Amino acid sequence: MRRFFSVIYLVFSSLLAFAQPNPPNGVVAEGYDSHVEVVWNPGSDPTIAGYRLYRRQLPNGDMTYLGYVGKYATSYIDFTGREDTQWEYALTSVDNLGEESNFSEPAAAAIYEMTDEELLTMVQQYTFRYFWDFAHPVSGMARERNTSSIVTTGGSGFGVMAILVGIERGFISREEGLQRVEKICDFLTTADRFHGVWSHWMNGATGAAIPFSQYDDGGDLVETAFMIQGLLTARAFFDGNAEEETLLRDKITQLWEAVDWRWYRKQTQEVLYWHWSPNYGWQINFALRGFNEAHIVYLLAVASPTLFVPSSLYHNGWAGGNYTNNGTFYGYPLAVGPNFGGPLFFAHYSYLGFDPRGIKDVYANYFNRNYFHTLVNRAYCINNPENHTGYSDDCWGLTASDDPFGYLAHEATVDKDNGTITPTAALSSIPYTPQLSIRALKHFYRDLGARLWGEYGFYDAFNLDEDWFSSSYLAIDQGPIICMIENYRSGLLWNNFMSNPEITSALDALGFEPDTTTVGLNTIEPENVTLNIAPNPASGVATLSMTTTSNERITIDICNTAGIPVKNICTNCEAFTDTTKFDFNVQNLPRGSYFVLVRTDDWKTAIPLIVE
Repeated sequence: MRRFFSVIYLVFSSLLAFAQPNPPNGVVAEGYDSHVEVVWNPGSDPTIAGYRLYRRQLPNGDMTYLGYVGKYATSYIDFTGREDTQWEYALTSVDNLGEESNFSEPAAAAIYEMTDEELLTMVQQYTFRYFWDFAHPVSGMARERNTSSIVTTGGSGFGVMAILVGIERGFISREEGLQRVEKICDFLTTADRFHGVWSHWMNGATGAAIPFSQYDDGGDLVETAFMIQGLLTARAFFDGNAEEETLLRDKITQLWEAVDWRWYRKQTQEVLYWHWSPNYGWQINFALRGFNEAHIVYLLAVASPTLFVPSSLYHNGWAGGNYTNNGTFYGYPLAVGPNFGGPLFFAHYSYLGFDPRGIKDVYANYFNRNYFHTLVNRAYCINNPENHTGYSDDCWGLTASDDPFGYLAHEATVDKDNGTITPTAALSSIPYTPQLSIRALKHFYRDLGARLWGEYGFYDAFNLDEDWFSSSYLAIDQGPIICMIENYRSGLLWNNFMSNPEITSALDALGFEPDTTTVGLNTIEPENVTLNIAPNPASGVATLSMTTTSNERITIDICNTAGIPVKNICTNCEAFTDTTKFDFNVQNLPRGSYFVLVRTDDWKTAIPLIVE
C-alpha cells in the first residue's frame, strides 16, 4: 500500500512539473513622455514565483526580454527614452519550479512629448500614490520611508493636503478623499497625545508613540503643527452642507482645539519648545528660535481659539536671537535666516498652507525671502565650489534627505554639501521659481529618470559622485512636491488654509500687513545665449557681454530686488551673432542688490548685480 501511494505521488509530481502556469491577465500599458508603465492583475495562483516582461517596438520589432519582477509586483516602469515610439508588452508567469507560461494578451502604449502642464500632472499623480496607495491600511497615515508599521505625523499632515490635490486633479473622488481624511482624524483622536500634541512617529495600527530618539518619546510640536496645517486646509476644503462633511469639520476642530500650545512654552518662557516627554520632561530643550521650518508653529500657536500663546512669543521667541540677516549671497539678498539660507525645506514646509504672497511682517516678505533662498541654493550648485559631479543650472537642489552616507540637512555651504541632490528641493520651489524648477524637473525625469523615477515618482535623492540613487521615499519630501506644484498651478492649498478665520486674526495679531513688492522676474532663460556682467560688484561703469548664435533685438533694464525697473540701459537694441557688449554706469544707483533684466519678444532672463 505504501508503495502504491509513493507511485501515485511520483506520477502527480511529474504532472505538476510539466504543468504550465497561467499568464497574468488584465495587462495594460500607458505611455508618457519618456517611459511606459505596465500594470497587471497578479492572480491567486500560490505556485507563481514572479513574472517576466517582454516588449517589442511597433510595428515590426521582435519581442525581447525586458526584466523580471517578484510575485507581489503589479507594475513595471520601462524608461524607453524620448523618441516618439510605440511599444507592445507581454508578460509570462514563472512558477516555483521555473516553468514559464505562455505570453499574456499584449498591451501597447505610445511615447509622446508631454507639455509642461502634462508633466506637472504626471509628477503630481505619481507622487500622490505615496499618500494614497502606500498609506497605512489601518490609519490612512503616511508611512515613514518604506516601513510597514511606523507612520509619521508631519508627513501625514502633508499627505492630508495631497489628498485634497488628488480630488482637485481628479485622481480620486471627493467622497473617497473625505473618507480617507475621516479615517486619519479618527486615528488621531485615539492616538497618544502629550498635552494635545502628537509624537513624531506612531504605530500606524495602534497610535502608540514610537521614540524618534532617546529622549524624543513624547510630544513633537513641529510635527503636530504640520498636521494641523493640513487638517485646517481640509476643514476649509470640505465646506459642503452634507452631514459627512459637517461631521468631518467638527472632528478637525476638536483635534485643533485640543493642542495645548501654552504647555510648550515651558510655563512662562517667551519662546516655544519643540519637544516634551512624560519620561524625560524638557530634556531635549530645543527652543524654536530663529528662522527655520517652524514658522507655521507660531502662526498656529497664536491662532488657536482655545490654548493659544500671546503674540509676544513671535517677536521674543521666534524672531529673537539671530533672526535677521540682510546679507547678500551670490548677488541675492536674504532678509532673515542663516547665511546662504539653510536647507531649502525652510522655504517649503511652513508654506504648504501658509500663503506668503503679498504680505509682510516687520522682518520680511517671506515670499521674497524664499524666492531669493531658492536662487542662492541654485547659484551655489552652479558655482559648485566642491566640484561635485552633475551640478549645473538644471541639476540643483540642496535640502534634508537620505544620502549615500546616511541622512543630512544638505545646504549651500561646503560643510553641508556632500554631492547629494534632492529633487524635492527644486521641485517644491516651483511657486517661487517656476521656469527654473520645471527645467530641473525635465532634467531629473528625462535625463536621470531610468534610475530616479519609480512607482511613487522621484526617489528621494541621488549622488553622482558616488553613482548612488536612493531606493526610498520620504513623506516629508514627497508631500511638498505635490502640494507646492498645486499652489503654483491653482493656489488650492494656500487659498483654503488662509480662509480659516483664526488664521486671519492671528496674522493681524502678529503685525502682518499687505505688501505689493513681490519679487520674481518670471524669467524664461534662452537657449544658445550666454550673458555675463563685469565687474560685478560694480561701482562705476560695468559691461554686459552677450554671446548668441543669432541676431537678437533686446531691451535691457536694471531692476531692484522687487523686479521694478530703476534704470534703462537700452530699448530694442541689436545684439549680433557672436559677442556684443553693452556698457552702463551704476554710479548714481544706491548700494545694494539689483538684477539686470535682458528680454526679447521670446524670452527674458535676469542676472544678479551688486552695486558698491
